Amino acid sequence: MKILKSIIDLNKYLKDIELESLGFIPTMGALHLGHISLVEKSLQENTHTLVSIFVNPTQFDQAHDLKNYPIRLEEDLQKLNLIHVNAVFIPQFEDLYPDNYSYSVHENKLSQLYCGAHRKGHFNGVLTVVMKLLNLISPMKAYFGEKDYQQLILIKNMVDAFFIKTKIIPCTIIREKDGLAMSSRNLRLNPEERKIAPSLYKTINSNLTTNQMHKKLTSLGFKVDYIEQLDNRLLVAAYLNNIRLIDNIEIHSKEMKEL
Repeated sequence: MKILKSIIDLNKYLKDIELESLGFIPTMGALHLGHISLVEKSLQENTHTLVSIFVNPTQFDQAHDLKNYPIRLEEDLQKLNLIHVNAVFIPQFEDLYPDNYSYSVHENKLSQLYCGAHRKGHFNGVLTVVMKLLNLISPMKAYFGEKDYQQLILIKNMVDAFFIKTKIIPCTIIREKDGLAMSSRNLRLNPEERKIAPSLYKTINSNLTTNQMHKKLTSLGFKVDYIEQLDNRLLVAAYLNNIRLIDNIEIHSKEMKEL
């Protein structure tokens, strides 16, 4: 497994492979089985698989959230090496933001709703860093989890809007045995919060109305940001103390009543 610590390293690696068979998974590290499922799908579908690890500061709307984000680089590299990833790109801020974030990507509709309504500037940072990585790497396919469903749709739409040739591959949510969607943020839950956290999925997967869901989650100790429908998904975001959790389920023809 090649470790690419600069754009020069990245360009040297890309010159030696067939880009038409390159799969790419952008991550912020603290890898869990959800990330690994994306990587394994790429390994199955492509000759080469490249993973990036970069904690992107421009997508954090709260300084304490960025400060507390778990950094586990050595563990991450071991996990990727075990499943035979071809290369890992570990850029520094200066590599991806030589302009110091003077230029950014903005979306003016969907990014203003749901998570975007509660996290000012979040999706500007996400779309900007993804655009930069796709421009640098030019993969044939890039893999994103459906847990961040709003993010997934925004990235797919951005790729279409800017005529980027990379195909965005959505991947199924991977859950713990108790139903909690896997997330790097779960590492920050204390034992009591971890017991409560699976109720987020269980509640939105129930037959309750969204108003009843909101009340139930509040009674369990969650501070609910929203429970909303997007396409055929019911989206939820809620805090347990300072830790923000998101999830979603497919609802198909099930009719949801508004809050």
